[in-house]
Amino acid sequence: MAMTVQDIRSFNRFYTNVIGALDYGRHLYAPYTLTESRVLYELAHAPRTDAADLRTQLHLDAGYLSRILNKFEEDGLVERGPSKTDPRRRRITLTERGREAAALLDERARETVGAMLDTVRSEDRPRLAEALRTVRTLLGEGRAPRPEDVVLRDPVPGDLGWIVQRNAALYAAEYGFNLEYEGLVARIVAEYAEDHDPHLERTWIAELDGRPVGCVMVVRDEVPGAARLRLLLVEPDARGLGIGDRLVGAVVAFAREAGYREVVLWTNDILAAARRIYQRHGFVLVAEKPHRSFGQDLVGQDWRLDLLATPE
Repeated sequence: MAMTVQDIRSFNRFYTNVIGALDYGRHLYAPYTLTESRVLYELAHAPRTDAADLRTQLHLDAGYLSRILNKFEEDGLVERGPSKTDPRRRRITLTERGREAAALLDERARETVGAMLDTVRSEDRPRLAEALRTVRTLLGEGRAPRPEDVVLRDPVPGDLGWIVQRNAALYAAEYGFNLEYEGLVARIVAEYAEDHDPHLERTWIAELDGRPVGCVMVVRDEVPGAARLRLLLVEPDARGLGIGDRLVGAVVAFAREAGYREVVLWTNDILAAARRIYQRHGFVLVAEKPHRSFGQDLVGQDWRLDLLATPE
């Protein structure tokens, strides 16, 4: 039987009840509406943004968005100021209180969805996931992914394992790296998982259509006052969307806010695309040295970004 308008409307009513989208007083959203919560989410997962970006991403009326941002500013959740690159735009950043509010809403959402999934048998979950992907694909009219479809978020259980697996698989396929590289990545990730300071260290996952497509990590370096960028990766089918730029931008913005004086990184000269991203963000090559690692003859490179000398 062909799908009718009524079928879709019936599903919409069912699903809005399931997620509580109509009840703003529920534990999930209070004291914010669903739209306000989404604006907070976008602000929390972008290193920097402005009102024009939010209007484009969320398809919101300019007046409606302005009222939301005014409320957030009155509540001490956001700060607004002129853009560094375009004085016609207003830059919007979350305050510490705003980040706490966004984190609380994100935690509540994960708990709610987790409770919902607990009612689904484990053998039925792959079928549910495939059905959700089918809906997104069909209603998205098969359009190509857009940069605004990508969300940067904090890792959830399973993501750190994904970072190890994808780094190992991609570098083996693209550069012929052996298991030695997987061991290095596993140690880096394990050290982060076992002991990291969230005020000074952070990991981002780039998500597209519900799946991870990129990652980066920033940790304290051995040199006091220095942050180290590690494990930048973008999946091949997600390249060209500016994900690498956004991930590196997130690291740099976080390092500035955390009070670091510089950001350093180590890479190899064969990673040409990544090196171009670092250069765009102001990193400078300070040293390089041939070495034999991961089953390959490589040229290792040290790059540095002076946060005190480089304008925001």
